[in-house]
Amino acid sequence: MKIANVVGARPQFIKAAAVCRALRARAGVTDLLVHTGQHYDAEMSDVFFDQLDLPKPQRYLGVGGGSHAGMTAAMLVALEGVVNEENPDLVVVYGDTNTTLAAALVAAKLQIPLGHVEAGLRSYNRSMPEEINRVVADHLSQALFCPTQTAVGNLHKEGVTAGVHMVGDVMNDILQLSLAHKNDAVLKEIGVEPGGYHLMTLHRAGNTDDTARLEAIVRAVGKLDRPVVFPVHPRTRKAMEAAGIKPEDRVHAIAPVGYFDFLALQSGARSILTDSGGVQKEAYMLGVPCVTLRAETEWPETVEAGWNILVDADAEEIIAGAERTPPPDRPGLYGDGHAAERIVELCEDLVR
Repeated sequence: MKIANVVGARPQFIKAAAVCRALRARAGVTDLLVHTGQHYDAEMSDVFFDQLDLPKPQRYLGVGGGSHAGMTAAMLVALEGVVNEENPDLVVVYGDTNTTLAAALVAAKLQIPLGHVEAGLRSYNRSMPEEINRVVADHLSQALFCPTQTAVGNLHKEGVTAGVHMVGDVMNDILQLSLAHKNDAVLKEIGVEPGGYHLMTLHRAGNTDDTARLEAIVRAVGKLDRPVVFPVHPRTRKAMEAAGIKPEDRVHAIAPVGYFDFLALQSGARSILTDSGGVQKEAYMLGVPCVTLRAETEWPETVEAGWNILVDADAEEIIAGAERTPPPDRPGLYGDGHAAERIVELCEDLVR
């Protein structure tokens, strides 16, 4: 059995690391890793392969940069060639990126079974490119691997019931395996103490492409009572430079960091401010209050549990949210650390 795992962006490398690890433990399974190149900087790509024991991709397509349409079109052409040459029994996609959309369309057109890891997530905001990508991938998939019961319910509301499996979250798998390796020395390098800083990530187009929103968020976090560590995504850095937005001195705007460094920064933060879906979830897993810089989330259970708050770009709510005290209880929401093993077993059943 040959399974083609198609990845292209930083969150997908983390998810695929868990699945590929489980695949390598199974006899008779060939794991073909295809990297589209959507994230191509070494700090956004290579470091994750090195740290997470993710095998080097057998096929690297080098499709990075450009508009959504241009990038997706180039991926479609390149992926069609790869799938025709490799003839996998199953294509597996992850999350909600342009890579996910392109690979799902290619698999459907070539009539190759498709599995979607992190299926069923919905923000119900169709202005987000990620929402379009995940909806299309879900409706083309034969195997839908859901991280939560909420995701299962979302699919059922859309009439998708066949092939839906509640498996847990693969990011919880890899987080549990990686905690022993987190690099706490990074805090000292930056000059912050555990609990004495906030952490921010910001990369969604809805924030970076709107100069007024971007400036409002950057200005608001500069008013927090603790320093802010801000690993700046390349897209965000470019937007800030173009608009002449400079963070306050108390905001440590640093280059993106590797997974083990970021895990340490998350674990030690007083709160995490983010527009990332994956970071919202990791904050919850680590027991760190989260402030989501959006008006909606694909992880509503974190909000319902009281550990996440939606503030959009409102400065007063950002400041209040970052200093709030979370509830005493934190229910387990994301599985038992064995989601990847369940996914591999279901993949074998699908193509057997």
